[in-house]
Amino acid sequence: MQGKKLYVGNLNYAVTNEELKQLFSQYGSVESANVIEGRGFGFVEMSTTEEAEKAMESLNGTEFAGRTLRIDEAHPRRNNRRGGYRRY
Repeated sequence: MQGKKLYVGNLNYAVTNEELKQLFSQYGSVESANVIEGRGFGFVEMSTTEEAEKAMESLNGTEFAGRTLRIDEAHPRRNNRRGGYRRY
């Protein structure tokens, strides 16, 4: 793993930024947590790559708010005028 930003998929639509931050804070310092409203996914940025890797290994495939989380390293989008991150 090279980055410290994670893609968090299969989120319950009711999950808030604060709830996502609290979940990931068990594994280190969370710099940002952003749920994409109405889309069922979000992004979490940890303080270090090591913390991000630990969180991903620990939370991927676990249940949160009634849904099984899918967590992967976020990668910058290619050819995206608005910037942003993508899962693959």
